[in-house]
Amino acid sequence: MLVRVRSKEGTHRIEVNPSDDVIVLRDKIAKELMVADPSTITISDRPNGGGRPADSLAGQTLQELNVNHGDLLYIGFAETAVQHQAVKPSMTVTVVQDAVDDLLDTQDGLIKRPKDPRFCKHAANGMCDYCMPLEAFDPAYLEEHKIKSMSFHAYLRKLGAHDKKQGTSYIALPSLEEPSFKVKINCSSGHPPWPASICTKCQPGAITLQSQPFRLVDHVEFSSASIIDNFINYWRSTGLQRFGYMYGRYEPYPEVPLGIKAVVEAIYEPSQEGDSEGLRLENPTEGVKRADEMAIACGLQRVGMIYTDLTDDGSGNGTVLCKRHIDSYFFSSQECQFAAVMQKNHPNATKYSSTGTFGSKFVTCVIGGNLEGNIDVSSYQVSNTCVGMVDADIVEPSVEPGIMRVKEPSADRYIPDVFFKYKNEYNLVVQKDAKPSFPVEYLLVNSTHGFPVKPSPMFNSPKDFPIENRDGAFKQNAESLYRYLESGKLVELASSFHFLLFIRSMGILNDGDEMTLLVRIAISHKEEDANQLTQTPGWQTLMTVLKESASSSRGDSSSNSGR
Repeated sequence: MLVRVRSKEGTHRIEVNPSDDVIVLRDKIAKELMVADPSTITISDRPNGGGRPADSLAGQTLQELNVNHGDLLYIGFAETAVQHQAVKPSMTVTVVQDAVDDLLDTQDGLIKRPKDPRFCKHAANGMCDYCMPLEAFDPAYLEEHKIKSMSFHAYLRKLGAHDKKQGTSYIALPSLEEPSFKVKINCSSGHPPWPASICTKCQPGAITLQSQPFRLVDHVEFSSASIIDNFINYWRSTGLQRFGYMYGRYEPYPEVPLGIKAVVEAIYEPSQEGDSEGLRLENPTEGVKRADEMAIACGLQRVGMIYTDLTDDGSGNGTVLCKRHIDSYFFSSQECQFAAVMQKNHPNATKYSSTGTFGSKFVTCVIGGNLEGNIDVSSYQVSNTCVGMVDADIVEPSVEPGIMRVKEPSADRYIPDVFFKYKNEYNLVVQKDAKPSFPVEYLLVNSTHGFPVKPSPMFNSPKDFPIENRDGAFKQNAESLYRYLESGKLVELASSFHFLLFIRSMGILNDGDEMTLLVRIAISHKEEDANQLTQTPGWQTLMTVLKESASSSRGDSSSNSGR
């Protein structure tokens, strides 16, 4: 069986047998943590409880001590007992975090409080329980300010990931483990691999569903309301649902202690086929790759996905039906599965995990109708447990949107026990078997959303360039590009993500100096850069092609009208 041990060196997995003496566990811990003197090791089942010396438990088996597969034990040992000269390979992995994580790592996260005139009796430079700073994960503060989940970095502080300090910089202690519910293929017990055989060492433990206490993204901010308006306009014009990938960056979100917000600067709409009830993506790999590359050139990254679920209520007032509410569902089981796959494909890099990744900052935004009939945005993530269950093929969507089904075991699919807890009619917390199904609320993590008070979007062209993969009058082509460039100054018109994508897709400007210069114009809006670009061979070729295309188009129109 596997026993997890957590110490100031992080969290580790130790493989033991239930019949092993506790001294066997002690020696394996000493080897794993490089403890020179195993006699100093203490063991406890509580994070803050006084541990008992492992040697005092000698002669008792792990089974007798009620240590089971998957249990978490807290280990202590003398600081001088660690062989500091040895460097574990797993600790030397270089992890490149998002810039916002590096920034938040340097902050103490304490919530400052002023001196309370009623209760503080000390001098101005003193401090007491009524005015001392609060931790970023303080539950009373979060409840008072209606913050549903603590931030990811507050969660790290709660785990004690920053307890070790060297000079003015923190030493990261890997203490995060992503849940894995797959059967281990290479089991050390020597039996044939699954599905031929299975044992307690290689089978996943039972899953108890509960609300995830933290979230990796606390808020989604659209840098301009026009981003949402332009996206929704397709539905307004056609009645068809629409899907897009959001590109932006991650920044600190001061409204939540140590919080993070995803700032959305653009939405790329991949090739898709929509109808009034849903849509289907049409193998958008190549287009998404180009969008990713353009985003990187602009200093952005893919931060999430967004789609509409809108139905006009027929009143003629521009109001829509409210299909998602407390008596139906907010986020369906099918959407949970899709979000889990996308989050798995966009892992969050962190130095606090032994694998270098933990969770995901990828968010899902749904545009639907609220209770007043107005169009509104809702932002979600699914929990790490949900991602692990989908990845292990344990759950599947139900025909009832608010319900997730647990799959039936088969010859090649192992399904562990799944439970969830809820309060019964007597207000008591009870545990229930999640098979065959359970509410999707146990898998959801909510984020807030909004717009800046003083918008300052990266892309601020005064004209709307046609958006990619739209048909009819919305279509991108040489004619629409020529009309767009004729409508104003390049230094202003270049500031459009869709314009940049289309120019690059034409393959006329080279990917070196010319496209780099165009991107710089789009972001910096300098007239001298625009003048320099217009003198390049690529731009002059582009304008020649566009003029010839426009002349040809006008000739065809005259010819058709003469008939």
